[in-house]
Amino acid sequence: MSFFMFDAIASPGAPDQGSPYSLIIMLLMFGLIFYFIILRPQQKRAKDHKKLMDSIGKNDEVITTGGLIGRVAKVGDTGIITIALNDTTEVMIKHDFVVAVLPKGTMKAL
Repeated sequence: MSFFMFDAIASPGAPDQGSPYSLIIMLLMFGLIFYFIILRPQQKRAKDHKKLMDSIGKNDEVITTGGLIGRVAKVGDTGIITIALNDTTEVMIKHDFVVAVLPKGTMKAL
């Protein structure tokens, strides 16, 4: 009948401590889970966004984080681009705030 009792209740002496390596193995497992679930996807997104920023050129149609859709009129060396929203309005923004490069003709379709 002793198989129904837990080891801590069954043994009157000190409870079993287990392997000293179990804590290290558990911490390594948590580290790997943290890396594959959080860090690795974030690094991939940052790499893709940097590639997008490097590929922006004049006359590309882009959308910003604020929801502005426009055509790139000028690309500056300091990371600032000028977006033409229509024929008369131009806005200067940092290139970090560009979310996506849209297909050609998207502005005409809207």
